[in-house]
Amino acid sequence: MTSQFNVESLIDHVQSVRRNTLGDLLLRTSERFPTKLALVFKSQRLTYEELNVLVNRTAHGLLSVGIKKGDFVTVMSRNSLDFVVLNFALARIGSIMVPINYMLTKDEISYIIEHARIHAVFASKEFTAIMDQSLVRHEVEKKVIIGQFDECSPEQWISINTIRKGQSADLPEIQIEDDDVAQVLYTSGTESRPKGVMLSHKSLISEYVSSMIDGKMSAEDIVIHALPLYHSAQLHVFLGPSVYLGSTGIILEFPSPETILQTIEEEGASLLFCPPTVWIALLRHADFDKRDLSTLKKCYYGAAIMPMEILKELKNRLPGASLWNFYGQTEVAPLATALQPEDQLRKLGSAGLPTLNVQTRIVSDQDEEVPRGQLGEIVHRTPHAMKGYLHDAEKTAEAFRGGWFHTGDLGIMDEDGYLTIVDRKKDMINTGGVNVSSREVEEVIYEMEGVSEVAVISIPDSYWIEAVTAIVIPKAHTEIQKDEVIEFCKQRLSSFKVPKYVEFTNELPKNPSGKVLKRTLRTDYTNLSGK
Repeated sequence: MTSQFNVESLIDHVQSVRRNTLGDLLLRTSERFPTKLALVFKSQRLTYEELNVLVNRTAHGLLSVGIKKGDFVTVMSRNSLDFVVLNFALARIGSIMVPINYMLTKDEISYIIEHARIHAVFASKEFTAIMDQSLVRHEVEKKVIIGQFDECSPEQWISINTIRKGQSADLPEIQIEDDDVAQVLYTSGTESRPKGVMLSHKSLISEYVSSMIDGKMSAEDIVIHALPLYHSAQLHVFLGPSVYLGSTGIILEFPSPETILQTIEEEGASLLFCPPTVWIALLRHADFDKRDLSTLKKCYYGAAIMPMEILKELKNRLPGASLWNFYGQTEVAPLATALQPEDQLRKLGSAGLPTLNVQTRIVSDQDEEVPRGQLGEIVHRTPHAMKGYLHDAEKTAEAFRGGWFHTGDLGIMDEDGYLTIVDRKKDMINTGGVNVSSREVEEVIYEMEGVSEVAVISIPDSYWIEAVTAIVIPKAHTEIQKDEVIEFCKQRLSSFKVPKYVEFTNELPKNPSGKVLKRTLRTDYTNLSGK
C-alpha cells in the first residue's frame, strides 16, 4: 500500500526539523537552562525562560504592526535589553535586522536607511530626533521607541512595550531557511560610501561555533558586553555565542572603565572583550588595582593592533587571566583567526591561526598563493562569509573572485601557519576599534576652498592606536590653519572620523603613475603624535 503525502508539506516538515537559525539558538538554551540567569541590564535580571518569552511576545508584536518576513528593520540604540531582544525577535519572524552606529550623522544614517530600503525603525528615545531628521527623504511604515522612557512618546512613535503587551508567549510559526539573510551590517570599507554586509543565519552560527571553540568559551562564563552591540565583534563574537552556550551576560550601556571594573568585582565576571584603547583605559584607571578582579579569567582583544608593551602589562597585572587575540572583519561575521593564550609571547604581534571553520591563504596581486614568509593579500574560504554586499553585485564579485573572499588586508604567514597583519591594502584606518575610510575624509577636506591636495593616513597613537591624520597641500597664496581643517571636518563628519592631526606640506610622494605613496607618508609622520 502506497502512502499518500504532499511533497511540499513534507519538505516544510523536514526543514522545520533540521532548521538552525538565530531564533532557534535561544529556544534550545531556554529549554536546557530555563531558570539560569541569562541577562543582567541595570536593575533587570532575566532567566533564559523569561528572555525566551519576552522575545516571543516581541516577535508577535512586530507581526501585529505589519513587520513581516523579509522586511529590513533598523535598530539604533546604545546597549540595552531591548537591543538584545530585537536581535532574536526579528530573527524569529524572518525580518532582517540592520543595526546602525549611533555616532553617525543624520546624512550618514539617511544613506543607510535609503540604501537598505528600510521598512521600520527602532530607536531609543535619545536617538528619535536624529532618526526623524534622517527620514526626510524616506518613508517607513513604523517607528518604534525602545528602552526605558516615560510614557510620553515623540509624535508618530509607538512604544515597544505597547506592541508586545498581551501578545502570545508561543514561538511564532514562520518558515525560515538557514541561509536566509538575518542581518545587514554596514561597514565603511575603503570607499566613500558604506557597504551593506549580508550575513545569513548559517554565516553567523558557523562563526559562533568557531568563536566558542577557539575562544574556549563555556556555559559557566559570566560575560560583560560593554562594547557597542551595533558592531559585529561584541554582537556576534561574544553575545551570540554566550546565548548559544547558556552563559550569563551583563549588558553595559557604555564601555566606561570605572563601570567595567566595578561590574567585574560585583558580578564576578569571568570574560571580557575590549579593543586595545579600552584595555589601555582600564590599566590607567585608578580603580584597576583597588577592585577585586580575580574572577576575570578570559580576556580578548581585537578590532585594532595591540601595542606589545600593553600586552605585556596586561599579562603582568592580570596574572590569573588568559589572553586571546581575535582578528577578522564584518564580512566573515567577523572572526577569522585567533592567537591562543600560550602563543601570546611566543608569537608576539601575530593574529594567530585560522579558526575552526576558516581556511586562510596569502595571495599575490594575481591571486596566486605566495610562499610562507612573503607579503600578500589575506583571503579566506569559510561558511562564516557574507552572502554578498547588499545591492552591489560588482563589489561582491570583486570580493569573491577566484573562489576566495578577499579581505583587502595585507599579511604574512610564517612557517608555522601563523598570520601577521602588515597593512591594509586599501588604506582603511582603524581608530579606537572603529573603521574609517581615508577616502571619505579626503573627499570632505577637498571641499575646502584653500586645499590643493590631501592624503589621509593613520599614524601610531598612544590612545587611539591609529590616529586619523591629514597631510594637506594648500593652494598657492592661500593660508589655512590646522584648526580650520579640523573644524571644517567636524561640521561634516562623525567625531571619530575627524582628523586628530593635520600637517601641511608642499609635495606628496607619488609613484610614476601618480598614486600617492601612503606607506611613505606613514613612515615620514610616524612620530607626529609623540608616541
